[in-house]
Amino acid sequence: MGGDIDVGTTIHDRDMKTAPTARKRGTPAKKDEAQVSQVLKSVYQRTVDEDIPAEMLDLLSKLD
Repeated sequence: MGGDIDVGTTIHDRDMKTAPTARKRGTPAKKDEAQVSQVLKSVYQRTVDEDIPAEMLDLLSKLD
């Protein structure tokens, strides 16, 4: 799809350029874990808050 963002590649590329020493030894730094946790919570909350498209509501109403 045209507007998709490859999050895996973006995060991986950034980590490879700025990876802390702890990550190089295979142990994720607490700061990195907290940052990933914060991003995941933010994405989840935006998804929950997103409006259901009218087309989807129309399709769901036809199922009843």
